[in-house]
Amino acid sequence: MASTDETAPSGAQGNGRLRREVGLIGLLWASAGAIIGSGWLFGAKNAVVIAGPAALLSWGIGAVAIVLLALVHAELGAMFPVAGGTARYPHYAFGGFAGMSFGWFSWLQAATIAPIEVQAVINYAGHWSWARGLLHPDHTLTGSGIAVAAGLLAVFVVVNFLGVRILAHTNSVATWWKVAIPLFSIVVLALAEFHGGNFTAHGFAPYGAKGVLAAISTSGVIFALLGFEQAIQWAGESLNPRRDIPRAVIGSVTLGTLIYILLQTVFITSLPPGTFAGGWARLDYPGIAGPFAGLAALIGLGWLAVLLYTDAIISPGGTGLIYITSCSRVSYGLSRNGYAPRAFQWTDRRSVPWVGLIVAFVAGVLCLLPFPSWQRLVTFITSAVVLMYAGAPLAFGVLRRRLPGLERPYRLPGGALVSPLSFAIAGLVIYWSGWDTLWRLGVAILIGYLLMGSYAWYANARGLPDAPRMDFAAGCWLPVYLVGLGLISWQGTFGRGAEGNLPLWWDILAVVLLSLAVYYWALHTALPAEAIERNIHGGAVADGAED
Repeated sequence: MASTDETAPSGAQGNGRLRREVGLIGLLWASAGAIIGSGWLFGAKNAVVIAGPAALLSWGIGAVAIVLLALVHAELGAMFPVAGGTARYPHYAFGGFAGMSFGWFSWLQAATIAPIEVQAVINYAGHWSWARGLLHPDHTLTGSGIAVAAGLLAVFVVVNFLGVRILAHTNSVATWWKVAIPLFSIVVLALAEFHGGNFTAHGFAPYGAKGVLAAISTSGVIFALLGFEQAIQWAGESLNPRRDIPRAVIGSVTLGTLIYILLQTVFITSLPPGTFAGGWARLDYPGIAGPFAGLAALIGLGWLAVLLYTDAIISPGGTGLIYITSCSRVSYGLSRNGYAPRAFQWTDRRSVPWVGLIVAFVAGVLCLLPFPSWQRLVTFITSAVVLMYAGAPLAFGVLRRRLPGLERPYRLPGGALVSPLSFAIAGLVIYWSGWDTLWRLGVAILIGYLLMGSYAWYANARGLPDAPRMDFAAGCWLPVYLVGLGLISWQGTFGRGAEGNLPLWWDILAVVLLSLAVYYWALHTALPAEAIERNIHGGAVADGAED
């Protein structure tokens, strides 16, 4: 079988290929750098307000969900070390319609995360007097704030234009800092202040199971753990992708989970009891807009507060940098599959896909207009990202059935069980985002169908060589899944505007049954083995690979 390698020799320039220059540490730090972003600055506070000390359970459930999805991605990433991999796996298994859909989900999340990280930087910067004109009292961006945010996005683009090697080194330095500061803060806060009684002051789970589940999607728990797929998006530039991608994916999730659970623990135990005397939902103290920095100042650690305000620029900034990179690579992958114009494959003399970078910048700036705050974007992004992740278990199951003999450098133990389980859990995380988020996500999906569907129609009408075959029969399950999730959400109890006709636990059962039915339906309708191999070979030929 032809290789899926789509990269250039180290001396090639400007020929539409990517260079393999990133080692294991670069891949590990790409994923870890995306995981440790603004989520650690806000997630612990938001989770405890929604779930009380039982927020620890929210982090545990969220970690299980992400680990299962990461394991599935690890096998696929090692099999297909291509740029923008998460956008391409469904294309291999289901053809044009499903591939286009999941490609749009992938691009949507990559394009919107960089703006939310920029918003986090400005949110914490509001502590300094010179930056207070950038935010309204409700922490949304002013006109000046939007201009500054656009400038920060432009800096990310400039760093990307310097090339992947410089980018990997820049991100590695930033990620060492991003990992060290949370770990250092955990130790300092644990030694400085400890109130073990905080876990039971108002009951361990004052808001019940619904609070625990809602916190997973709406407080930033899942959002904080997102990002492991960045090593996969960079697969086309990895020196040894078959060995390094599984290690980078699993290693980054393990590291991120450990840090976030420890952060939640010390946040709860370091709070003076008076700050939540009226209940966890009324948690308040000076500087709570920057939760960890404000807490440090409250308990007399002013020097730590200064350090954390500084980190609030570096941590989200590093994550935003990675996602601008990811967005351009996803665009590159979509173009390889024929869903976007070939211009997205154009690279400069440093082999950087520059058209995708410019489009990522424009999309990021546009996101700041209707969603001018961290809080307004986080739940929307969570549902979009998990929907993107959901394509991998489906492709995994199809490839295991249709092409069992395909080389698998990393083979997931128990994959036949993990794959449907991870797809069902992905459906639950999307559902817990709430109806007020999911109907907006539906609008965004329709916009994507309009844009990408129009290009696919144009490419087929003009007889372009890379015009995609839509294969609607292979993807007929997808509209049913999306509409079904929407209906359950509308009739459920999560989110504003939900009707409440489907009570807790029955709604979870409905989502699980829908997910499992769709999973096995998708395996039945997927493309035959010959067509899947043609899609894989077609990508390799388009990428200029050799047998």
